[in-house]
Amino acid sequence: MRLYYALDLKNDPELIAAYERWHQPDHIWPEIVDSIRAAGILDLEIFRTGNRLVMVLDLPADYSPEAKAAADAANPRVQAWEQLMWQFQQALPFAQPGDKWVPMNPIFSLRDAIEYRDGNPSGEQKPHG
Repeated sequence: MRLYYALDLKNDPELIAAYERWHQPDHIWPEIVDSIRAAGILDLEIFRTGNRLVMVLDLPADYSPEAKAAADAANPRVQAWEQLMWQFQQALPFAQPGDKWVPMNPIFSLRDAIEYRDGNPSGEQKPHG
């Protein structure tokens, strides 16, 4: 399973550069990597364009966001990291109060489009839904 989340950075080139430095392999705290792995997350990547971030999580089928949230809340190093990162981050304009990373909804899948087309050899458009 793959999930995507979005978040903004404060639109300040120095803060953006510092945020990127914190996420380099030689700067990220080992406890953060350990907490991500302990939650069962298979891979996590963060991409940036301008001040917009997109986080991609590859997850096992039995991943529990509730268990991850509970473990993070009980981990002082994760809480310290979150506070440190919040110096660089800002909520998306449409985020709910208290939300940081906002889930993104898929709107297109090439695989689904091909399967839809290939499952319909006549080439007729099937109704959506």
